[in-house]
Amino acid sequence: MRTPIDFYFDFSSPYAYIASEWIEALAARHGRTVRWHAILLGVTFQAAGLRPPMEHPIKREYTLRDFARSASAEGVPFVQPEVFPIPTQNAARLYWWLAENDPARAVPWARAAFRAYFGRGVNLADVEALKALAADFGLLPEEAEAVWNDGRWKERLKHANEAAVAAGVFGAPFFMVDGEPFWGNDRKAQIERWLSQGPF
Repeated sequence: MRTPIDFYFDFSSPYAYIASEWIEALAARHGRTVRWHAILLGVTFQAAGLRPPMEHPIKREYTLRDFARSASAEGVPFVQPEVFPIPTQNAARLYWWLAENDPARAVPWARAAFRAYFGRGVNLADVEALKALAADFGLLPEEAEAVWNDGRWKERLKHANEAAVAAGVFGAPFFMVDGEPFWGNDRKAQIERWLSQGPF
């Protein structure tokens, strides 16, 4: 069997949101599956000694324009959230809880969270907003809140972050294809070529 594509994402990354809308279809065209890994960009930035692009004044305005342009180029709905970036550990913990307890719903949750934040501006860092989103998704809001406050799922996300850093991940979206790293939504064409033609 062909190895799965590993897809690392943070719910606060517009580029990861855009990539989340095309990675499954691209993989399927080449007989691959995708393993989704919810991580926290802050951890990878710290490990790599990097600062978020939005913290660089000279890059901020360009980056904001590029978010919208990149989404438009992919035909993906996009609304720049009023609060950006945000901490996303609670949504990520819910992802890992679903991945272990109800795997068929983990990726749909990731998509729902991405689309809520970047499609409708729902602030995933707001506890009440996230509980409402969980309810819309079919989860009990109180159970969802208990999950993201549970030490077990905090530890699971910590492990995911550590594993990502160990794998060389320093941003999102980040892909590992046959052991080859690809960073960024703009690496779509290169990933497609790798899957169709092999290493280059």
